[in-house]
Order: sequence, then structure tokens, then C-alpha cells
Amino acid sequence: QVQLVESGGGLVQTGGSLRLSCAASGRTVSNYFMAWFRQAPGKEREFVADINWTGVNTAYADSVKGRFTISSDNAKNLVYLQMSSLKPEDTAVYYCATRGIGATRYNYWGQGTQVTVSS
Repeated sequence: QVQLVESGGGLVQTGGSLRLSCAASGRTVSNYFMAWFRQAPGKEREFVADINWTGVNTAYADSVKGRFTISSDNAKNLVYLQMSSLKPEDTAVYYCATRGIGATRYNYWGQGTQVTVSS
């Protein structure tokens, strides 16, 4: 059973930065994707960014391009989300997720970490 644990959330002012971390354990496949999603109050969960098992291929939601960077440390089974130029609309619970290359949906999720951006 894959387990994901996020950390690094908190309160930051507009324009500030935060780095989220996601620690993965129990993975049994070597080809996978890791992703960050977020869910703001009253809104549906939305995709933020993902990265493949090589750490080379990444994708971002238009709303975070140029401000957020996803990266991975495969030796430590860690995935990061560096968030810069934060805006109040980035306020949400951020979730880490993973799926194997053969899966069509992200099927393992962390518990989430709260990010609050004050104006």
C-alpha cells in the first residue's frame, strides 16, 4: 500500500513563497507519476502540477505556470512543490497523489496540507 505524507504548508503573505514536500513509501512500481492537487473551500479539487518517474517531464496548470515548480528526489522518495509569488487565490488544501503508468487516475492520496495566503 502506497502512503503519501505532505508537509510544509502554512500561512504566508501575498507575494511570499512556500515549499511543500511529499514523502512516498510502499511503492511497488518503478514507472509512475507524482502530482499535486489543491482544493479551495467550496470548490472542486483541481490539478496543480505533475512529474514523471524520471523527474524530467513536468506539467502545470495555467494558473501556476511560472510561479510553481515541481521537482523530485527519487533517492529519498520525495516530491516538492516550490511555490513563489503566492496569491490569495492559491489558498487551499494541497494534496500529493501518485499513480502507476498504467493507471488512468491518481489512486493514492495524502492527507493534505493547508496553505493560506493572506492579502
